Amino acid sequence: MTDIPDEEGTRTRPGSPDAATRLTTGALARRLGVSPTTLRSWDRRYGIGPAVRTDGRHRRWTPRDIAVLESMCRLTSTGVPPAEAARAAKESAASGPGGAVQPDPETPVRSRAAGTLPLGDVRQECRGLARAAVRLDAPAVEEQLAAAIETHGLAVAWQEVMVPTLHAVGRKWASSGDRYVEVEHLLSWHMSTALRRRSRPPARQGDTLGAGPVVLAGVPGEQHTLALEALNAGLGELRLPTRMFGAAVPVEALTAAVDRLGPVAVVLWAQARSTASLPLARHIAGAQWGVKGARRRPVVMLGGPGWVGRSGQGMLRPTSFRDALDSLAALYAAGPLTAPA
Repeated sequence: MTDIPDEEGTRTRPGSPDAATRLTTGALARRLGVSPTTLRSWDRRYGIGPAVRTDGRHRRWTPRDIAVLESMCRLTSTGVPPAEAARAAKESAASGPGGAVQPDPETPVRSRAAGTLPLGDVRQECRGLARAAVRLDAPAVEEQLAAAIETHGLAVAWQEVMVPTLHAVGRKWASSGDRYVEVEHLLSWHMSTALRRRSRPPARQGDTLGAGPVVLAGVPGEQHTLALEALNAGLGELRLPTRMFGAAVPVEALTAAVDRLGPVAVVLWAQARSTASLPLARHIAGAQWGVKGARRRPVVMLGGPGWVGRSGQGMLRPTSFRDALDSLAALYAAGPLTAPA
């Protein structure tokens, strides 16, 4: 019978107990939502390592090894220092029947569950990303974000992995007082980093069909920009020109930018109803440029939950991230590229 090479180069005979019950370091890291580097570091520092090492010292993790690590992950996600969590996990494994890790009866149930996030029915990647974020494991967060984008593409990774995880952290924060703020900040920062790494260099104005760019801006008072960063990266993948202005752009500055750039479209992002302003949107939609008799205006897209129930006449209101990308791309594909004045 032919042996089958596993992902770390060792060989396991099909049908053997090892093939069904022992995991490689990479597979276990994905299951737990940590980086392989973290697992190796825990092994080196705290003795939380595999009982089996194959020829060449490749790590192979048994169910008992996995149970110890799952216990350690649960403890660290509640704020227990890694050294203490490792000791407790190993002691529980030694004392539990059959070597299984048993919950500490001294630990309140609420504390053991404190690190969980209300994710619901989501992709498996969300759970690993959430666990890594709660542990503040920055290397694992970066690794999983990069893998999600590479595997599923930017649009799916944003809409089905990043957004559900970020919303779950926000719900946990809202229900826990001021706890988990650090988790949201870390997760947001690394999402922003991943999106910017994916972004192409800005196209020069006029590179695409001789048209102006898409202007992306947060309305005055709006500090949330992650969705705009995702849209900027998505438009870059389509090789459409953009100009990203970020959070809380003052009215005067936004008006000046529109007058100078002559954009095909202006995306106004409002996360909260308190920042969404239809008068501002109408003001931008009414901007004009060009020679007399052939003046043009930008198409205005209202993005974000703040605009719910506030759709302006003639303005785009996308229903999803993909819808926003498709609608903006269509402006370049169909022409005319801006609305006539």
